[in-house]
Amino acid sequence: MTPDIEEITITETETETSLDSPWNVIVYDDPVNLMSFVTLVLKRVFGYPQQKAEALMMEVHKLGSSVVWTGEREKAELYVQQLQTYQLLAAMKKAN
Repeated sequence: MTPDIEEITITETETETSLDSPWNVIVYDDPVNLMSFVTLVLKRVFGYPQQKAEALMMEVHKLGSSVVWTGEREKAELYVQQLQTYQLLAAMKKAN
């Protein structure tokens, strides 16, 4: 007597979360941090020159948020974590 054996077919479906697609690092305005501090953090984390860091900071201040960097997902995660250690409101979002 042979036991009943069911045949199971496994179909693999690939969900493409393309790691190559770009991600945006976004900094949001908050009522706590001084504009000079936000500029300093952008310079330290990204290595931006004073003028670029100030321009991004002003965009955050006036518009409420700014895309401060775009690139691969792993680096975006790292940058968001670094910005958050400085108590900035930061997040990452898939670029369109």
